Amino acid sequence: MTDFDAIFKAYDVRGTVPDQMDADGARAIGGAFARFVAGNGATAIVVGRDMRPDGEEFTAAFGEGALDHGVDVVDVGLCATDMMYYASGALALPGAVFTASHNPAGYNGIKMCLSHAAPIGSDTGLGDIKEMAKAGPDPTGHKGTRTERSILEGYVAHVHSFVDIDSLKALKVVADTANGMGGLVVPAVFDGLPFTLDHMFPELDGTFPNHPADPIQPENQRDLIARVLETGADIGLAFDGDADRVFLVDETARPISGSLTTAMVARSILEREPGATVLHNVICSKTVPEVIAEGGGIAVRTKVGHSFIKNVMAETGAAFGGEHSGHYYFRDNYRADSGLIAALVVLEALGKHPAGLADLVSTLDRYAASGEINTTVDDAAVVIERVADAYSAHDQDRLDGLTVDLGDWWFNVRASNTEPLLRLNLEAATQEEVADRVSEVKAHFGS
Repeated sequence: MTDFDAIFKAYDVRGTVPDQMDADGARAIGGAFARFVAGNGATAIVVGRDMRPDGEEFTAAFGEGALDHGVDVVDVGLCATDMMYYASGALALPGAVFTASHNPAGYNGIKMCLSHAAPIGSDTGLGDIKEMAKAGPDPTGHKGTRTERSILEGYVAHVHSFVDIDSLKALKVVADTANGMGGLVVPAVFDGLPFTLDHMFPELDGTFPNHPADPIQPENQRDLIARVLETGADIGLAFDGDADRVFLVDETARPISGSLTTAMVARSILEREPGATVLHNVICSKTVPEVIAEGGGIAVRTKVGHSFIKNVMAETGAAFGGEHSGHYYFRDNYRADSGLIAALVVLEALGKHPAGLADLVSTLDRYAASGEINTTVDDAAVVIERVADAYSAHDQDRLDGLTVDLGDWWFNVRASNTEPLLRLNLEAATQEEVADRVSEVKAHFGS
């Protein structure tokens, strides 16, 4: 029996199968989603799924729940998450894709959005959907109709529209899609482009037989790093399970952080659209707002999380937004994130650069960073206040958790939305100073 309280998170639905999530629960959520979007005037939804073994069963059940509540279902089949966002935008329909993103085998979940890929989060309808799913069905008596539709060709053309195809240069690219949905979209997008694509683990397999589809973890980039060195590739691309995030590796096999990728993409966007507003979340490197200012853009800080960024993007008209976690949002992509669009923008910039990616990044790599450090605490709010008191003499803000700026170094501490964890991100001039400052800040966490 589906444990709705366990699987509804801050931004999506996610849990283990079958103990937390099953087909009956998917059917109930489908009915609840249909009722919710119908209340906003929708008469149809678009649904898709990733390659996880139970995805087809769950998607069918979700669709049945929606049909029973009088809402039509457009099934686009296997798709990456950003393909569903594209479908939602292009078809002007609310959407849902069954995926557990970077989670390991044994998980599944649902990412949902309103028409034109507008976000649904805990404070914008996800809680209402949960309560309706728990309450059970409320059929309308009118049954919706189900149709199937292929969107891959339109999606590819849409992704290509973000770069000047004729200006792209021949580059050797290694892509590790980790048996995730990148196995479908990466070759489709790269087909006909002047790149030599070396595609690792392209088979769609939700058991992830080679390594987890979670490229933010360094160990999951090892195969890609080895292949880049072995083949002398110009760049490596590591996609997560639903292919909405990408991480880069340069030709020396050095991983490029999400912050530096954000800075690279921001610079390209500002060359094309001078004076544009660009968003970055509170844990991005100081490099990002510096590059935005140097490019004549307007930098705006946001909270961490796609629903916050998409809302601020709508409010400000921002052309682009980036997160340190590898999510990159584009206004002209219905304000949704896309790893493939970001990858193409970087490849376009790399083709114009006289040297390699390592050289392109060198002007942006100005600080040392801790990465996200997670610590289990009894009460994150209490610990945050203790840290705030310890650094009360320095500049602080509470946009998302606590950010303290001490001039030549800064840090952010914030509570996890789903676990009893405190997340620390810290940046300083050198790696040695980072280590010292991390120890200093963590000393205030207590036992």
